[in-house]
Amino acid sequence: MSDLFAATETENIEQVQPLAARMRPNSLDEFVGQQHFLGEGKLLWRMLQAKRLGSVIFYGPPGTGKTTLARLLASATDSRFHQLSAVTSGVKDVREVLESARNKVAAGGRPTLLMIDEIHRFNKAQQDALLPDVEEGIVILVGLTTSNPFFAVNDALVSRSRVFEFQLLSVEDIATLVRRALADRDHVRDDRRQPP
Repeated sequence: MSDLFAATETENIEQVQPLAARMRPNSLDEFVGQQHFLGEGKLLWRMLQAKRLGSVIFYGPPGTGKTTLARLLASATDSRFHQLSAVTSGVKDVREVLESARNKVAAGGRPTLLMIDEIHRFNKAQQDALLPDVEEGIVILVGLTTSNPFFAVNDALVSRSRVFEFQLLSVEDIATLVRRALADRDHVRDDRRQPP
């Protein structure tokens, strides 16, 4: 019965989303910015081309694409995507995700890309719980933080990850996004629409 209303529910949710969420890219080709590590020939681009993405930590100011890029990496690596927030998750939550990821890999399933938002807020025990499965490649960890991970994240976890620093979007990047938003009529919300 829920399938009957799924399309309408999805449309209703899309109608209330802010522009940034409605315009979120669906592929790496649509991603704007961070060309210093994602541009052709740069480190993250080469890792993806070689299908050798390991654990990474993204750090930089809010609004620069960390969450969006983490989601796109899951698609680009054909991984299951799981998201945790260090603000609301504990060691139990981390262990449940890691156990599920291990079971999927053991059964021949796809790897899990585990995105942890605000990873710097995890305490030492929570960060240490990640180490064995990060080391063994059971999960691809993508840690997101606005704090310098060399000061805010355990040394052991940083040493097992590539760190990518996000920069503010350039004027050209912002202009590209504005042009895309104006040209994409499928994402333009009609605020004159009356609720049913």
